[in-house]
Amino acid sequence: MNSQTPLRINGERLWNSLMELAKLGATEKGGVCRIALTDLDRQGRDLFTRWAREAGCEVRVDQIGNIFARRAGRDNTLPPVVTGSHIDTQPTGGKFDGNYGVLAGLEVIRSLNDANVVTEAPLEIAVWTNEEGSRFVPVMMGSGVFADAFTLEHALAQRDNDGISVAEALASIGYAGAAPASAAASPVGAYFEAHIEQGPVLEANERVIGVVEGALGQRWYDVVLQGMEAHAGPTPMELRKDALLAASELVMEVNRIALAHAPHGRGTVGWIENYPNSRNVIPGRVKLSVDLRAADDVVLSAMDAELKASVQRIAAKSKVEATVEQVVYFPPQPFTPTLVSAVREAAKAQGMTWMNVISGAGHDAVYLARVCPTAMIFVPCLDGISHNEIEDAEPGHLEAGCNVLLQAMLQSAGVAA
Repeated sequence: MNSQTPLRINGERLWNSLMELAKLGATEKGGVCRIALTDLDRQGRDLFTRWAREAGCEVRVDQIGNIFARRAGRDNTLPPVVTGSHIDTQPTGGKFDGNYGVLAGLEVIRSLNDANVVTEAPLEIAVWTNEEGSRFVPVMMGSGVFADAFTLEHALAQRDNDGISVAEALASIGYAGAAPASAAASPVGAYFEAHIEQGPVLEANERVIGVVEGALGQRWYDVVLQGMEAHAGPTPMELRKDALLAASELVMEVNRIALAHAPHGRGTVGWIENYPNSRNVIPGRVKLSVDLRAADDVVLSAMDAELKASVQRIAAKSKVEATVEQVVYFPPQPFTPTLVSAVREAAKAQGMTWMNVISGAGHDAVYLARVCPTAMIFVPCLDGISHNEIEDAEPGHLEAGCNVLLQAMLQSAGVAA
């Protein structure tokens, strides 16, 4: 490698690795079902660790099952520059969510090996446990333990619908590691995560690289509206206590609140339980979820206040009782400006189209940003679709994102003289 010819990854090899991993848990519709800590997850982990060892990496597994594959640097006393993501999927997941970030990291290592490049600091690829949360909660479990968002003991004690604990599942697949699951025990010099966007913004703007400046904060709520069920025929409209009518107005109000806080405000009612759910009975009780998101905590707090005020106003108007319980709070998480700039400059230097974006979804990088410098790289996915078996991405876009990852990691790790 010389200064005139920047190192590039092998896009065909990256694509082939993604397709090979996608065979484990492949679905008829072209997606992947590889749930965390199942035997298929074990097979995926075994395949990754074999590839990592073949690339000369030393592999360790921590107590929550996170995998770290280390490529030595010239000065191994330096904290590593880490990249990675997850390989567990949704029950109807795709080939690229999470998997791309892991295998892009592997391709960076392989390409450095091909070019005989030695970095000053060591490099590592992380495979984080149970990011999706489709079997065990909380989501982003492995990175959350690593960043001390919750304790190892709490995570290991969580159980799935069959009563199997995380500790039992890790032991059953052979990935109950011995290394401490803590950034304090394993400091990280910098963390980069490459990911498909999981949304339509890059595609709509015809950009190949999303320079992720941070992640939206999130507040999730359970709202209960208690009215009175009554016969649909004899009960006059003005005398009703219709909980579903109140809920319908609240759905519209959640949408209004989000639109009032553009461009990054988000508001979603994704789940509703209606009781008694009978054709000729006025609904007496409705429970629904509310998901509010914003890029700034002041804005998110304002949306929170508006939601609670709206619930009380609608309840009084509809003659129902209302309770609002916040069940999740993630503060907005900005990423590290110097690392974000490194991603941006790498895209510019390689002549790629790019734009600054904010992540609307949670990622392992959100927890890593609490304990080390962090940045993310987005590439488009077809029609913005993810968490779906038809999830798709162009090989050229995946290659471009991996090339940006390579250059950003090299800038952080340094190249040994």
